Amino acid sequence: MHTMKGMIRRAELLMRLEERFRANPVVLLLGPRQCGKTTLARQFARAHQAAYFDLEAPADFDRLAHPVTALEPLRGWVVLDEAQLRPELLGVLRVLADRRPLPARFLVLGSASPDLIRGASESLAGRVALAPMAGFDLSEVGAKDLRALWWRGGFPRSFLAETDAESRQWRADFIQTFLERDLRRLGVQVAPLALRRFWNMVAHYHGQIWNASEIGRSLGEAHTTVKRHLDILCGAFVMRQLPPWFENLGKRQVKSPKVYLRDSGLLHELLGIASFVALEAHPKLGASWEGFALEEVLRVTGDREAYFWNTQGGAELDLLVFLNGQRYGFEFKYADAPSVTKSLEVARSDLRLKRAFLVHPGKKSYPLNLWAEAVSSAEVRARVAELAEK
Repeated sequence: MHTMKGMIRRAELLMRLEERFRANPVVLLLGPRQCGKTTLARQFARAHQAAYFDLEAPADFDRLAHPVTALEPLRGWVVLDEAQLRPELLGVLRVLADRRPLPARFLVLGSASPDLIRGASESLAGRVALAPMAGFDLSEVGAKDLRALWWRGGFPRSFLAETDAESRQWRADFIQTFLERDLRRLGVQVAPLALRRFWNMVAHYHGQIWNASEIGRSLGEAHTTVKRHLDILCGAFVMRQLPPWFENLGKRQVKSPKVYLRDSGLLHELLGIASFVALEAHPKLGASWEGFALEEVLRVTGDREAYFWNTQGGAELDLLVFLNGQRYGFEFKYADAPSVTKSLEVARSDLRLKRAFLVHPGKKSYPLNLWAEAVSSAEVRARVAELAEK
């Protein structure tokens, strides 16, 4: 491992917070537990001499029992960590955000609470910007640590662990704590054992089209129950549903989402893969790479206009994104020299793709034809960022 503990500064995320604050009095920083939100918020607070409230600390929780009294006199920036523990804060922030001139701005941190997101959208409509975050990505750790990031995942304590064994132990502990404690604190009333069985099962469907009935039969549960389980894990930012894109092409197209674990390290832990060597021999190797590279692209494009495409005839595209009114296609290939397939040609024609990118783990990027190029995972973010800026 090249990376030293504590050396990774998340400059791009800090810049994104600054940008969000230019147009909004309140910014909601959202992500899974343990992804580094508090560390980032403390860096932001130090840079801005912000007042900091950690609602997991009893003294701060008590101070905010009377939120208007506590918050109204403050000037500059204010950080509210674990804000979902006091949902009534959102109504108060609406009043404080409407003062003119505006004496204070508020950075609100939330661990994947659907109620917090819904509450913010309703109470703070027009006043709040969402800033999603996850664990480390390749731009933060550097291309030299691609393999470590893919194998261990991006959660800081997993990635920065001294040994692979420590990393695996942290992930195993995270999964247990997340299911037994964190979800309950977010108001989820599902038995941890049932969710654990579901999460283990759905790890085997990573990168595949969701089939609630099939998974329900395997677990002996109704398809509505397993759909609810999936919604819980997606709401907590540990799983992703990638919706299908369909339009009237005269072809039968798949209309169920694909499912992914957002963090490759958690995927490997749930699949019981003991080492990177074991991953290279595992049947889910290609799917693991697809999910890892997909997240790298979505960090740049966002997921609001991101889809996959699949026809009953077998033509498919791993990822379709809309950027500045143009359509771009992505295929994720764990291969040294990926090539344009018939399926990709069909996708390009049917979907009217501006360009297509085949993202691979090698070191070189090169054109494949006039509209497709092979892009190394180390360079894909920069290529996508160029498209987003055009």
